[in-house]
Amino acid sequence: MKKILLSVVLFVFVLALAACGSDSVEGTKGEENQEAVTLVVGASNVPHAEILEQAEPILAEKGIQLEIITFQDYVLPNTALAEKELDANYFQHIPYLESQIADHGYDFVNAGGIHIEPIGVYSQNYESLADLPEGAQLIMSNSVADHGRFLSLLQTEGLITLKEEIDTTKATIEDIAENPRNIEFIADIEAGLLPQVYNIGEGDAVLINTNYAIDAGLNPVEDAIALEGSESPYVNIITVRSGDETRAEIQTLVEVLRSEDIQNFILEEYNNSVVPVSE
Repeated sequence: MKKILLSVVLFVFVLALAACGSDSVEGTKGEENQEAVTLVVGASNVPHAEILEQAEPILAEKGIQLEIITFQDYVLPNTALAEKELDANYFQHIPYLESQIADHGYDFVNAGGIHIEPIGVYSQNYESLADLPEGAQLIMSNSVADHGRFLSLLQTEGLITLKEEIDTTKATIEDIAENPRNIEFIADIEAGLLPQVYNIGEGDAVLINTNYAIDAGLNPVEDAIALEGSESPYVNIITVRSGDETRAEIQTLVEVLRSEDIQNFILEEYNNSVVPVSE
C-alpha cells in the first residue's frame, strides 16, 4: 500500500514538473515569437530619411520596426497620412503644418519637434545680398507657406521691410512695405526644383530649403550667401493624426530622435546646416 501511494505521489510530482516545464517553454516561445510593432513614417530624402535610418536600429531594440517611405514633394506626405497609409510623417515645419490644416482640414497634430533646417540664399554671381544689383531677380518656391520665412530672412538681412502689423510667418510678397532696390520676386517654382534653377544660373539669387540644398550636394554653411539663424520658429516635426500622439510607439520615436546619439549624428553629419531641438 505504501509503495502504491509513493508511486502515485511521484507520478503527480512528475506531471507537475512537466506542466511547469511546458508552461516555461511555451512562455519563452511566446516571448521569442512576439512580433515587433511596425511604424510607417513618410519623410523627405534628406535629412529626414537619413536621420530616421540612424534611429532604425535603436527603435528595433525597443520592439519597433521602422518602415521609411520617402517623398520628393511637400504635398503627398500629408495626403498619405490622411489616408492612413502612414503612421506619421517627418518633413514639415510648424507653420507649414498649420497652413495645410487651414487649407485642407487635416486632423493632424504636432507630436514633437526634432530639428531646424535654416533656409539659405544662393547665388552664382554674387557673394552677399549687399552685392545684389538694382532690380535683381530673386527666385523662391511657389509654397506660400514658406514665403513668410523667406521674406523674414531678407528683412533680417536689410534687403526689404515688411508691414509692421503683419505676422511674419504668414507674410507674402504683397506684405512688403519697402523694397529700396526694387527686387523682382519670382515665386512660381516647385521647391524641389530650386537647386536645378540655381545650377543653371537662373536669376540673381535663389532661396532654397536646406533639405533640397543638401540633397543636391550644396553645403548651406559654405555655399549660401545668407543663412537663416538657429532661432528660427520653423521647427521640423513628427506629424500624426490627432489622437495618435499618445501612442507609445510614436512617443518612443520622438524620444529616440531627440536622444543624444541622434542629435550628435545630426550635428556631425550636416555640419550645423541642420540644428537639433529638444521640444
